[in-house]
Amino acid sequence: MSIVSLDRSSPLPLWAQLENDLRRRLDEGEFGERFPTDLELTDAYGVSRHTVREAVRHLNRTGLLRRERGRGTVVNRAEFEQSLGTLYSLFEMVEAAGVEQTSEVLNLGVVTDAGAAEHLGLDPGTELVFLERVRLAGGTPLAVDRAWLPRSLTDPLLGVDFTHTALYSELARIGSPVPNQGWERLTPILPPAADRERLRMSRSDAAFFLERLGVRDGRPVEWRTTVIRGDRFRFISDWSVGQKGNFRPSPT
Repeated sequence: MSIVSLDRSSPLPLWAQLENDLRRRLDEGEFGERFPTDLELTDAYGVSRHTVREAVRHLNRTGLLRRERGRGTVVNRAEFEQSLGTLYSLFEMVEAAGVEQTSEVLNLGVVTDAGAAEHLGLDPGTELVFLERVRLAGGTPLAVDRAWLPRSLTDPLLGVDFTHTALYSELARIGSPVPNQGWERLTPILPPAADRERLRMSRSDAAFFLERLGVRDGRPVEWRTTVIRGDRFRFISDWSVGQKGNFRPSPT
């Protein structure tokens, strides 16, 4: 991998330039075995140790790196696991792993969608609140998430800032029905070009496509689809002898 020469005439501080280049190299899969020491980075980029430490400190704070006793700085290639057959929040699951979960909101508005309405048991022309987000874990894209909900139940969501919050938490806050049952379907796919770009995936990288119908006491209240990076997420199924299992995947 090439090392970008830092521009000392740029108004962007050297540590920020170094952070950007290290982030690029991490995104490209470099440092698989080990992350360079501060001294190695100092020599490679021709900068002070203070500059290196500041850049690495910011990468640690975003969750891309972590310091381990006896090993120094290591790459935190966070992979997330979720049990099948459970209702859960992607937001809470990521943050429980010690990684900050944020969202880039692509769309939040009122739409009509015949396919989503059918899943929700509504007429094709029913107005729905549509929320489309790129979900990030430690600043790195993890999933593209799309949710449709009946506007009659969720109109206050239109004023919510979803940068750092969970949909189900916001539903509870505004007094709207939060799903307590439902079903999910998991399919491996090669994502479409637009989602692949949003998730920083190569053409050959696989993803999971998840479909979720959220139901509250028998009433459908949420239809959701999620494209999630296959290299950062695993699903687990618990079982025991004598019990029938249902293979029903899930992300939120």
